[in-house]
Amino acid sequence: MPVATAPSCASSSNGSCPATSHAHDILGGLAEFERTLIQARTGEGRERAKARGVKFGRPAKLSQHQRREAIERLNAGEAITEIARTFGIDRATVYRLQQ
Repeated sequence: MPVATAPSCASSSNGSCPATSHAHDILGGLAEFERTLIQARTGEGRERAKARGVKFGRPAKLSQHQRREAIERLNAGEAITEIARTFGIDRATVYRLQQ
């Protein structure tokens, strides 16, 4: 079976050879096309998941009940460090509850 080969550009390793440049253009176009297809499939999948009610993002560290309790304790004047230690969370998480 015959094999197709590109013209030799051995002397120009920097891509200045027209055949090499053309091949790079073709491969770049194919990569861009494939990326567009991937984005379309991913977007469609996300929309289907949203329609099914799938939640996106990182899970919450505290339940709604724990969140309410932490806010009550903050309002009562309890130390942020103590609240964080009780729930096993970082102080930054408690600070975000204040906002």
